[in-house]
Amino acid sequence: MLSDAQWAVLEPLVEACRPKAKTPPQDLRRTLSAILWRHQNGAKRRAIPQDLGPRWRAAQIFIRWSRSGVWERLLGLVQERGVQLGMVFLDGTNMRAHQKAAGAAKRGGSAAERDDREALGRSRGGYGTKACVIADGAGHAIAFQIAPGQAHELPRALPLLERLPGLCQWVVADRGYSSHRFRQHVREAGAKPAIPSKLNETPARCLEWICNNRNIVERLWARLKEWRAIATRNQ
Repeated sequence: MLSDAQWAVLEPLVEACRPKAKTPPQDLRRTLSAILWRHQNGAKRRAIPQDLGPRWRAAQIFIRWSRSGVWERLLGLVQERGVQLGMVFLDGTNMRAHQKAAGAAKRGGSAAERDDREALGRSRGGYGTKACVIADGAGHAIAFQIAPGQAHELPRALPLLERLPGLCQWVVADRGYSSHRFRQHVREAGAKPAIPSKLNETPARCLEWICNNRNIVERLWARLKEWRAIATRNQ
C-alpha cells in the first residue's frame, strides 16, 4: 500500500493527468497500490490481495491509462520536479519473455509489423524484448524505447536524445553505441560524447573519469529488474 507520504506527493500529479470522467475512479490510492504490487511481484492479476481492491479494477485502470498515455504524462510531471542534465546515460538490456510467448499464434500483419507492435524477437539471450533507456545524472529514467530482442541499441539512441527536456553536457554510453556519425550528431546537438571506440575502429577521445560514471545507468537497470514484471515479460 502506498504510504501517506508517498500518496501526498503522487496524488496531485495523478489528478493532473488522469482522464476526467463523470464518475471518478473509486479509491484510486488502493487501486494504484494494487497495480504496483502486481508489477513488483510479477504475479497474475488474480493473485492481487483482496485488501487492495477488486483485481478487475486494477487491470481496467492500468490498461485504459496505458492506451490513453496517462503513464507517460505522469512521468513527465515527475520529471518537471528536476532532471540533472550534466550527464545523460544511454544503455539497453534484454528482457526475457515468458516461455509460452514463443508459441503464441502469429496474427495480425506481417512479421515486421508484429515485431514493431509486440517488440518480441529472438537473440542470443533468448526470446524477448530489447529495452533501451536514457537516464539523467542522478540515475533517474527520462525515457524508454523498446524493440524486438535481436534489435541493435544504436537506432534507438536518437529518438531517446530527442526526449530530453533540455540540453545536456555529456552523453555517456558503452561500446554498443560507438559510431562516428552518432558522435557527430551529439556534438551538433551541443553536447560531448563519451563513448569508447570498438576494437576495430579508429580510437576516439573518451575521458575515462566520465565513462566510469556509466555504472549509474547500470544500477538503474538493477533497481528496475527487481520488479519481476519488468525483468520478465509475462504479458
